[in-house]
Amino acid sequence: MEIRDLLIREMQDLYDAEKQLVKALPKLAKAASNTELRQAFTDHTEETKGQVQRLEQAFQMLGVKAKGKPCAAMKGLITEAQETMGEEMEDPLMDSAIIAAAQKVEHYEIAGYGTICAWANAIGLNDVSDLLEETLDEEKATDDKLTEINEPILAEMGRDAGQEDAEEAPAPAKKSAGKTQAAGSGRKAG
Repeated sequence: MEIRDLLIREMQDLYDAEKQLVKALPKLAKAASNTELRQAFTDHTEETKGQVQRLEQAFQMLGVKAKGKPCAAMKGLITEAQETMGEEMEDPLMDSAIIAAAQKVEHYEIAGYGTICAWANAIGLNDVSDLLEETLDEEKATDDKLTEINEPILAEMGRDAGQEDAEEAPAPAKKSAGKTQAAGSGRKAG
């Protein structure tokens, strides 16, 4: 096997992964309660369709028929996301959990596209690398966007958790007007 064969095999894996995502992303958008998150998934669905086309163009540049190789990793990541969406939790927590699932996907794609760009460059296929680097940049930007959306969600959950803790904590002991009691003494200090 040569590096070109590995390049094509990984492109086939990513081709299948992207096609799976085109179907899965609208479900993530539907499960999101945060408007910005929902829009990010909707936008990324369209972007992913463009990434599929970009891979088809790269296959053509290599003189190879565009076809997918079943991507078990993406199937597993999507299954995990679906399991998360099926759980009962408050909306902000669900949004954060969905973001975590989506970022796992993005990191998988970033690793895959980073690798195939490096392999393409290594064998002088700079045009293929340049084309696929556009997708790599989009995946990194999506990951960053998800982090940006998650920050206020996490801050809100932190504030809510702090309020719940304050409500559950026992009330502090009240001081009598100007007098305190020494610990363990029964006498008034003063």
